[in-house]
Amino acid sequence: MLTVIAIDDEPLALKLVEGYVKRTPVLQLAGLFDNALDAMDYLSEHPVDLVLTDIQMPDMKGTDFVRMLEKAPMIIFTTAYEKYAIEGFRLNAVDYLMKPFGYDEFLTAIRKAEHLVELERQSAYATAEAGGKFLFLKSEYKVRRVNFSDILYIEGLKDYIKVYVQHEEKPLLSLSSLKVLEQKLPSVSFMRVHRSFIVNLDKIETIDRLRIVFGDVYIPVGEQYKERFQEFVERNFL
Repeated sequence: MLTVIAIDDEPLALKLVEGYVKRTPVLQLAGLFDNALDAMDYLSEHPVDLVLTDIQMPDMKGTDFVRMLEKAPMIIFTTAYEKYAIEGFRLNAVDYLMKPFGYDEFLTAIRKAEHLVELERQSAYATAEAGGKFLFLKSEYKVRRVNFSDILYIEGLKDYIKVYVQHEEKPLLSLSSLKVLEQKLPSVSFMRVHRSFIVNLDKIETIDRLRIVFGDVYIPVGEQYKERFQEFVERNFL
């Protein structure tokens, strides 16, 4: 399932997209918005897989909205103005639907999004599965090589993961889950310590009252993971 929101200042256009989304089994509608500002507020707290957005809107253009997103999901532009096509594709849009568009065109765009997700899942763990020292991670429409030795910790956000990498200002956001990633990472170096966190044991420098400290971030050790983590600490205690 791909979670999706739709943005359009025209009620009829928004209603049409809503119908198309509900008609498509692989899509789960998370929200409908008549302006980009409200959608931006929603995305700050609720990550989604896909955004269907109009471009020419009164408060903020759809293209400006995408530029302002810190971690943009997949984007499909829906617009009546062909002149924005080049700008849209420069923003790595999955597709660009010209209004009025039918369900067949809509479904073709969704299949492109599905294909991107599948490529991400295949490329993210191909190297790790082969027992290598790094993995390829799809993030922001790019495939990044991430060395296991550079990973500090990974945070799970429902259908997404945030990979915090040494010397990177921002985490890498990728569509996956901690459960899948846990099976691919070398267990000698990585441990699940909380339902939302996996840490690189080799990078732990400070433990404060059973909280793992990375800079100003304190990662709690969950109750069900406490015994295993304490065993690790005791094995290496001086």
